[in-house]
Amino acid sequence: MPQLDTSTWLTMILSMFLVLFIIFQMKIAKHNFYYNPELASMGTPKQNTPWETKWTKIYLPLSLPL
Repeated sequence: MPQLDTSTWLTMILSMFLVLFIIFQMKIAKHNFYYNPELASMGTPKQNTPWETKWTKIYLPLSLPL
């Protein structure tokens, strides 16, 4: 039974890693990345309610005069 020749395996594995690294680098280089990403200001619109502009006092039933 012939023996398996493993002398070239190291060369094949290293060259495979090198080729995969080059392919991934080329794929990543095609993407456009933004240099300074900033959050968009999502300002909530202020709702004008009538009770915000005038002063109101809440009277409790126990604090009313007898």
